[in-house]
Amino acid sequence: MSFTFDANVLLYASDEASAYHPQARAFLEQVANIDDLVYLFWPTAMAYLRIATHPAIFEKPLSPADAEANIDRLLALPNVQTTGERDRFWSAYRRLAADADARGNLVPDAQLVALMVENGVRTIWTHDRDYRRFAGIEPRDPFD
Repeated sequence: MSFTFDANVLLYASDEASAYHPQARAFLEQVANIDDLVYLFWPTAMAYLRIATHPAIFEKPLSPADAEANIDRLLALPNVQTTGERDRFWSAYRRLAADADARGNLVPDAQLVALMVENGVRTIWTHDRDYRRFAGIEPRDPFD
């Protein structure tokens, strides 16, 4: 089995002020201790870096070096891999975006779902309910 997760899981794990912080940390500890293949897609990593280091979003933003070190720790896990867009990405994105009427903030979600489809990943752990708009994937909330 394989799965992925959205940037919000990483952000909650880094934000000690968040009510979801303990659950997000526990989720990432589980990721580190399972044999399942876990995809960390580049858009998720980049969104995490953008938001976790942004002083207008995080009360105590991380330094770029600290945020990058968090990504490095994930990528060092033997069950975590990453990949980017390949040949089928654009057609998958166009279909998914059209079906979900993706615009504005839904565009990066459609990008991530297209990467999931292209790589055969069905499950995404996320607190973002917008992922329910996409057919063919299974969004799960790690905080429920």
